Amino acid sequence: MTDPTRNAADLDRDLVQATQAGLPLLRDPYGAIAAGLGIDRAEVIARLTALLETGAIRRIGLIPNHYALGITANGMAVFDVADDAVSAIGRAVAARREVTHCYRRPRHPPDWPYNLFAMVHGTSRDDVRAIVADIAAAIGPALAGHDILFSTRILKKTGLRLAP
Repeated sequence: MTDPTRNAADLDRDLVQATQAGLPLLRDPYGAIAAGLGIDRAEVIARLTALLETGAIRRIGLIPNHYALGITANGMAVFDVADDAVSAIGRAVAARREVTHCYRRPRHPPDWPYNLFAMVHGTSRDDVRAIVADIAAAIGPALAGHDILFSTRILKKTGLRLAP
């Protein structure tokens, strides 16, 4: 049962703060969060569900360390795709298992003709090159050109974090 002096907005903020670094690796992570917040487990699940439904949070999910899994090469593949086909092609590229991010960006001619970006992951740079070549072949005549920008170092990646 929720403390009657605590308003819903404060409780939701506390819940986001309690989960933003990840769920506890326990048999019942929601129960542990509930105990820490002084509310019922069912309320934790109900409030998280409501936050998802309203778009206040985007997802609850697993974020694997792809380097630890042997996926050590990353390349931002950039494609110059016909504007009338970029949405459909982007959806097809984004559906590939090797692609984690795919989005449209404005061109900046004459230096930057690319309008479709896709982060491609592989076990080596040659693997990434082969995946990008396969994507380029699948795009077909709508593709005017492409390139790969390889990652050279790992930067700490985090989303928004609410301060205590």
